[in-house]
Amino acid sequence: MNYIELWEKWCSFPTMPQGLLQQMQQMQGDDEAIRGSFGAELQFGTAGLRGVMGPGPNRLNVYTVRRAALGMAAWLKGTDLPKRCAIGYDSRHNSRLFTEVCACAFAENGIETWVYHELAPTPMLSYAVRRMECGCGVVISASHNSGEYNGVKCYGPDGCQMTDAPAAVVMEKITAVDALSEPEKSFEAWLEEGTIKLLPESIWEDYYQTVLAEGLLLSEVPEAQLQVIYTPLCGTGNKPVREILRRIGVQTNVVACQEQPDGDFKTCEYPNPETDGALRESYRIAAEAPCDLIMGTDPDCDRIAVAIPEGDGFRKLTGNELGCLLLDYILRVRAEKKDLPEGAFAVRSIVTTSMADRICETYGCEMRAVLTGFKWIGGEILKEEEQGQEAKFVFGFEESCGYLKGTYARDKDAVVAAMLVAEMAAWYKKQGKNLAQAMDALYETYGYTLAGVISCELKGVDAMEKAAALLQNLRNDSPAAIGGLSVEQVLDYQQLTIKTIATGEVTELVMPTSNVLEFRLGGGNRVIVRPSGTEPKIKLYLTGVGATREAALQQLALLDADMRVLVPAE
Repeated sequence: MNYIELWEKWCSFPTMPQGLLQQMQQMQGDDEAIRGSFGAELQFGTAGLRGVMGPGPNRLNVYTVRRAALGMAAWLKGTDLPKRCAIGYDSRHNSRLFTEVCACAFAENGIETWVYHELAPTPMLSYAVRRMECGCGVVISASHNSGEYNGVKCYGPDGCQMTDAPAAVVMEKITAVDALSEPEKSFEAWLEEGTIKLLPESIWEDYYQTVLAEGLLLSEVPEAQLQVIYTPLCGTGNKPVREILRRIGVQTNVVACQEQPDGDFKTCEYPNPETDGALRESYRIAAEAPCDLIMGTDPDCDRIAVAIPEGDGFRKLTGNELGCLLLDYILRVRAEKKDLPEGAFAVRSIVTTSMADRICETYGCEMRAVLTGFKWIGGEILKEEEQGQEAKFVFGFEESCGYLKGTYARDKDAVVAAMLVAEMAAWYKKQGKNLAQAMDALYETYGYTLAGVISCELKGVDAMEKAAALLQNLRNDSPAAIGGLSVEQVLDYQQLTIKTIATGEVTELVMPTSNVLEFRLGGGNRVIVRPSGTEPKIKLYLTGVGATREAALQQLALLDADMRVLVPAE
């Protein structure tokens, strides 16, 4: 069936919701629009589904969401895991609707389903999966994407996002499910019957107490009289972040225009804490109000951004910088308290700064590097948990503003991160320093290792294929030099090889497979190239090293210029 025939089939489906039907009727005669929605299918990966909302199999709607949930339910029924699921959702358009669609699909399969009664952060779903001893979990969210997106994030019994093996089985189950089907009963009927249940409100307090237990010097925070400006970016962080900051004695001024849930994100069209625009409204308030610190969390509150007033403006810390500050603070305080366990370890993704490794060395802590995606960090915790050694985990982070201290959840948590950032800022404030000055001190100690990211967006229904082809071309014809530096080693995470250029020697790379290439250059400089797992993009992670900040920035600019030629955006 071609995409026109598929569009016609959807148009004639008898119970098609009026809103979707109208959108399809508006496509009449627009071949590009029909092909975009019906010429491909959203792919289920380890993070689940994510896409633009609208009609068709290549968009997120009640049918694609239901099909994914039915596939996941079929997978769960075929395992020995508890036949129990927890579901959470964020502030995006249709998030509650998609939650109810998923819940009904699980209930039809006889799976006990627990649903948050109100929107809640992604890490709270990860927590609930473990707390309620579920076989799986779902979050309806597109994380930090713009408002036209939504997604279905899928979690395993350990509270981690699904890994490759179970995700592949779920995909097989999805393909066996009819693309268009209707639920047997309404959400309300299943709720009344008891197969679907609302999570007890007490789980919020349990979560708060668990997060607070991760503090190190919380009793000293009130003395610092810390002034924080906070924005939840119209998302789920408004309630839990404010509550945690209130309990530890932080004075919080919330950005009013971004306080309440808003799926349009009118004052921040791209609510990604990695971008400078995410804190634009916060800067306006901070320019007129007393402020030690600015914090912003993304819509599902698993990422956090931090900025500090500096001179006449503000200095926004990168995800790498905040991660290094938190890592150093946690290790420093725990070492002083003689609280570091034997065999302590931290975890970072391969695209995250290697400065973190040197910080760990100072305190005798092991640093483990894993593939991109917080599930791999969670996987390292799980390995130790299976041996009864999870307490050895100190901290995990990714350069994309995701952080976790503690083992209560297995996804990044901006709530615990907000608490720790406030605690750390209070600790430095009592010493007469702010976090910008603390970061500069780390650079002076460990050297200037600066990071840059290039994101190349690809267009069309075959965008993912284009991304894979670009990686393959780069694999087949690797550059000899980048940014004026010779390529010393090429790490191919798909072939699991390390090639040393000078000798031609090829050794094994011990890592799960992933379509990633890493070019190691002289002096600790590097470039890593990977396709995005959730969007039609190629992402390039650059590391520039120098004796001074200026030298590192100059090297970073040279790497950037060369890579934009090698991997051009459309």
